[in-house]
Amino acid sequence: MSKKWQIIVPGSTANLGPGFDSIGLSLNLYLDLTVSLADQWEIIHVSEHLPQDINIEEHLIYTIATETAARFNKELPPCQIEMRSELPYARGLGSSAAAIVAAIELANLVCNLDLTTQDKLNISSQIEGHPDNASASVLGGLTISQMDEQGIVDTIHVKDLDASFVVFIPENELKTSEARQVLPEQFERGYAVRASANANMLAASLISKDYDRIGRYMESDLFHEPFRSSLIPYFDEIHCAAKEAGAYGTALSGAGPTVISIIPNAISEQFVLSMKEQFPTHEILLTKPDHRGIYVKEVHNDVLT
Repeated sequence: MSKKWQIIVPGSTANLGPGFDSIGLSLNLYLDLTVSLADQWEIIHVSEHLPQDINIEEHLIYTIATETAARFNKELPPCQIEMRSELPYARGLGSSAAAIVAAIELANLVCNLDLTTQDKLNISSQIEGHPDNASASVLGGLTISQMDEQGIVDTIHVKDLDASFVVFIPENELKTSEARQVLPEQFERGYAVRASANANMLAASLISKDYDRIGRYMESDLFHEPFRSSLIPYFDEIHCAAKEAGAYGTALSGAGPTVISIIPNAISEQFVLSMKEQFPTHEILLTKPDHRGIYVKEVHNDVLT
């Protein structure tokens, strides 16, 4: 009997304001791959968030899985992959990190690599270039991470945040590479000290689950939002409307263009209805943190176990 696996990876939001390239939060929006060994490569997209024109050799799943196998002197066998995604591309919801994490797991399964969780954190973060989204997709929950010069990731893992998150997804894309072009090359010392202090306070507030402070410091970023906000449709308007509707705080999701608000659970339904009325050009979704991270199910006779 040929083996078949289902690989489920949560998307994520990163930074949450000043936690630049280090804070990530997994969300219950998922990338889902059904993988089986095959005679030749085939990748099938069955989701509106995925393009229909596919070049196997340029596909992110194929290239990262092949690269991961090669790291361990293995050759990746041909696979058939059915791919579904709730993550819109280039919107700041960790679609590329989720794909990288899924591809590493694919190589792990079909090449019997026996990767540890730390291996997955290291490899995915090295490929991404920073550990925020990747760590959240691997572990679930909230991650506060650092990657050293050797590519080794150290992560503090925070679970069970008791709040909801609302994402405001515009129609336009914004690639991270483009959003990085507007950032300064360096900061004056006093400015950098204030920016770093705000990031420290955000991390401490997240660990202590002080939601009022989380919201305050989410909105105190000095590293990237002052320079990127002009690229984001209705950023200031969303910020003001969300605050009036009871949000703890609002920030860019990753590099944008999606904006994310953290809100009390009790107001979630009315908050979303109000935001949908005010911002009809955006897709507005109520989300929760995913607490499981990457998850693999083995399929027997098309029955998941």
